[in-house]
Amino acid sequence: MSIANLKPPASTTTAPTPIRDTSAQDIARQTHQHAWYRRKILYVVGGSALGLIVILAWLVRGWAQSGHVVSSQNLEIATVTRGDFVQDVASRGTVIAAVSPTLSSTAAGTVTYLVHAGDRVAKGEVLAHLSSPELETEYERERATLESMDAALQQQRVELQQQLLDNRQRTDLAAVTMSQQLRELQRLQAAWALHVISEHTYEAAYDTYSIARLNYENANQNSQLEHRRIMLELRTRQLARDAQSLLVQGLQSRLDALTVRSPVDGMVADLAQPDQSHVGGSVPLVTVIDLSALAIQFQVAESFADGIKAGLPVDITLDGQTVKGAVTEVSPDVRDGWVTGRAKFVGTQPADLRQNELAAVRIILGRHDDVLMVERGAFLDPTTRFMYVVHGSQATRTPVELGAASVSEIQVLRGLAAGDRVVISDTQDFKDAPELRIAR
Repeated sequence: MSIANLKPPASTTTAPTPIRDTSAQDIARQTHQHAWYRRKILYVVGGSALGLIVILAWLVRGWAQSGHVVSSQNLEIATVTRGDFVQDVASRGTVIAAVSPTLSSTAAGTVTYLVHAGDRVAKGEVLAHLSSPELETEYERERATLESMDAALQQQRVELQQQLLDNRQRTDLAAVTMSQQLRELQRLQAAWALHVISEHTYEAAYDTYSIARLNYENANQNSQLEHRRIMLELRTRQLARDAQSLLVQGLQSRLDALTVRSPVDGMVADLAQPDQSHVGGSVPLVTVIDLSALAIQFQVAESFADGIKAGLPVDITLDGQTVKGAVTEVSPDVRDGWVTGRAKFVGTQPADLRQNELAAVRIILGRHDDVLMVERGAFLDPTTRFMYVVHGSQATRTPVELGAASVSEIQVLRGLAAGDRVVISDTQDFKDAPELRIAR
């Protein structure tokens, strides 16, 4: 077909046919119907959420309660009783020497031991000897000085006695002269009374007697003063001599102490210095243990130390045998939470005791009559404030107040009654739960 055969389009225009859609199917609804539909959806969602919360709460409660179920086999249960309570503290002790003197050197010198460590010795037995030339020389020098002072003192005593005799002689001569003049005065006084002599003669005799009396009085006073002076001088010399004698006695004691003797019957524990060695003064030489005077050294926790005092009774168990004792001292020092004390035996000391032997010590702190008490578990002490009281298959956490504690029991002050059954085992795993369910 050629281009000339094509017909031009008609001049009149026709409108295009529209495309069909779903608008004819939509139906207009009222506005209140849309609000009701929304509320219904909210109710359904809220109810579902509430139900889910309830279910979760029930699951959580069940899970929590399932954690507080405890087997009875894992619990230690005791019954509260009423009776007489003995407050005590248990401790481990060690046998030690109550008397263990350490002997020291009294001077510098060379030590020679006559015993060995571990030897049994008797009181007064020679243990060692010190050789001190310096001390021996000093002793001889001071002893010679003492002998010289003794000789000088004896000579002065003779001289002083001679001087006292001279003073006594002068006094006696003055007394005789006074007596003679007194008799002469009495004779002339009688003659003057008869007027056979002149008054001048009588007065001259009286003056002569007065002079003789004054001479006697002065001689007597001088003799007394001279006697006191002589005695003071003699006493001074005597005191000087006594001081020298004390010095010599001290040196003699130090010389005697160069021979070291055992002060007790016992055993040599230690030789502090090598044999034939030179030592200084006041240096330890040897330690001796008195095996007849042993004691017990014990340790207790710091929390129980406040109630322990000297004089408290003690039960000491050695090799299954229990003997009586008493606390003698408690150290004020605390080391690593422990306090050290010492106890002695009351009465006869057990035989064949050995140093460092272990012993069980029970210290009696006091006695309480007719009180509530319960068996003391490993986790109960006076600071415990809550305990679980058992009622059937339930255990309730109950506030309590506990008092004095002993080795096996603890006093109940408040919160429990006689007959109550309580848990005395460890309750830390319960997390302070108010109730427990006990499974059989």
